[in-house]
Amino acid sequence: MTGLPLREPTFLVLTALAAEPQHGYSVLDDVRRISEGRVRLQAGTLYGILDRLRADGLIKVDREEVVASRLRRYYRLTEVGRELLSTETDRLHRNAAAADRRLRRLQLSTNEAAA
Repeated sequence: MTGLPLREPTFLVLTALAAEPQHGYSVLDDVRRISEGRVRLQAGTLYGILDRLRADGLIKVDREEVVASRLRRYYRLTEVGRELLSTETDRLHRNAAAADRRLRRLQLSTNEAAA
């Protein structure tokens, strides 16, 4: 199973699939939107992530359909995937809160030293 912490692309793929089942190119677009354009996965990278997440039981194939003579596979989170995403989200929130507290203290001490 994928351990914590998750790499950002993996976290974003799981986040995209938390909204609804999606096919690969839809996931690519959603990851770009979620990251506000910072993360632009290539198809090969995405499918490597999807294969690993499937092998780890974090996602599974929801359905398949043929579009323009090509197979389109939709993926969705499993319960284990949802739990891992939730755990990682909580961890990131705690880390961000700790950083925020320290930055506020640093700003206060900087302001006091300047006065």
